[in-house]
Amino acid sequence: MTPLEPETVTTASGSAFRWMLAASVALLLASGFANFVLYTRWRDAAADLAIARTEQSRTASVMQASERMLAVRQQELEVLRSDEFRTVALAGTAAAPSASARVLYNPKTKAVYLDVRKLPVPPSGKQYQLWALDNGKPVDAGVLAAATTAGDSLQQMKDIASAQAFAMTVEPVGGSVNPTLSTLTVIGNI
Repeated sequence: MTPLEPETVTTASGSAFRWMLAASVALLLASGFANFVLYTRWRDAAADLAIARTEQSRTASVMQASERMLAVRQQELEVLRSDEFRTVALAGTAAAPSASARVLYNPKTKAVYLDVRKLPVPPSGKQYQLWALDNGKPVDAGVLAAATTAGDSLQQMKDIASAQAFAMTVEPVGGSVNPTLSTLTVIGNI
């Protein structure tokens, strides 16, 4: 017999082939498992990214709203501290004795701001309307927003060229051309 007999060579090459086949199958299974793990992690990361983007968007919206509110409050503070504005106290009438508000009026720029201290809640379908009295004649200064009526903020009203007094009445939503004197709630002279 020769040193390497055909039967021995066949057995050795068959055993190497089986070993390589087993190694290939093991590598294929390991690769599949690794791909599954990576795909799962990628899918979880994509979901986390979507959640983070949604949260970032919500946070940005909240921040923008806070910045707008801060700008409004800074403007209100400037009006309240300005020496150019005259403060007109509006006292309650017989219709609402505990009601009070104040008008901040700048005769130079004609700007008018309203600061409600306490007003009764208007009936359904009604809202408050501010009037400037110029030589006894009522001039519409605008209607109050719900937040202003509740005393939550200053409200810039319509500019008024000239006034000796301010008053507030309860009118239909949207306001009236002429004041309903029976609903006069507060009044004050400059």
